[in-house]
Amino acid sequence: MRVQRKIIHIDMDCFFAAVEMRDNPQLRDKPIAVGGQASGRGVIATCNYAARAFGVRSAMPTHRAQQLCPELVLVPHRMPVYKAVSQQIHAIFRHYTELVEPLSLDEAFLDVTGKSHCQGSATLMAEAIRAEIFEATGLTASAGIAPNKFLAKVASDENKPNGQMVIPPERTAEFAARLSLKKIPGVGPKTAERLARRGLLKGEDVLGLSEAELEVMLGKFGPVLWRRCRGIDERPVEPSRIRKSIGVETTLARDLPDLAACEAQLDALLPELERRLAAAQRGIKGQTVKLKFADFELTTVSQQSQQLDPKLFLALMGIAFRRGGGRRVRLVGISVELAEGKTLRQLPLPL
Repeated sequence: MRVQRKIIHIDMDCFFAAVEMRDNPQLRDKPIAVGGQASGRGVIATCNYAARAFGVRSAMPTHRAQQLCPELVLVPHRMPVYKAVSQQIHAIFRHYTELVEPLSLDEAFLDVTGKSHCQGSATLMAEAIRAEIFEATGLTASAGIAPNKFLAKVASDENKPNGQMVIPPERTAEFAARLSLKKIPGVGPKTAERLARRGLLKGEDVLGLSEAELEVMLGKFGPVLWRRCRGIDERPVEPSRIRKSIGVETTLARDLPDLAACEAQLDALLPELERRLAAAQRGIKGQTVKLKFADFELTTVSQQSQQLDPKLFLALMGIAFRRGGGRRVRLVGISVELAEGKTLRQLPLPL
């Protein structure tokens, strides 16, 4: 008989901003955001709930955030501090289980199946973990408890901040059916819009479609969505996640006007990509160029490649730029998809 998994997803509440409010109590009652200055094309990394009430959110350009909230207090990053706090938090996770899959500094999946803590109750373990985090750091966390990773992650967002939600095994299908498709990881704005045009808004709307129909509509994500809408997710918690890609990118102080200006950015980006690839000691199986246009629309172009080829980046850059129809470019990025095994020889081709 198969053992029912018990998965906890822990997500810190507005982590960077919470650390800043903890260390500077004068900020606690003010709308604050951690991020770059508007003058430098900065982007909001995270913000507190007072700022979110004005519509400020993560990944928003700083100048837009300040328009929405003129009283916004902008705080620069203190990454060494955030990493130190994160280490405290992840040490607490490991008191309960060795099966911890970090997703970022401030969130992780924990598989507590068969663990004896708290009489084996995942719900009580989540409560205890959140209490220990608060005692050790003064910060609050939210939790989702479910039989799989997908539902646990969704549940952790339901009672934020400083709350938790349990989805028992017998309610997984019901919960997934009622879930807005926009809340399913992988369903971005464009995918949600495409689904909405077909009258598909909730999980239950998808139940009448086959995996094949969804694959035609959404590609390889179609079968994934088919399973998610039934509350199905067989992915295990993976303590050692294998890195799948390496990339570098830059947001420009001024928009780039043409393809030549975009191509010139490769001179700055390629050496850093080569350094990171050498450190990873892995081969590659594909190259990708990413451009973000002045209106914030993003496009990526990829092609399989077993050797790092600068000329391929130039070709992909041209395709990506032409997609913009002449729009100016605010961000340029290049990346490689990593292959298993040792690093491969790089082509010594100049730009």
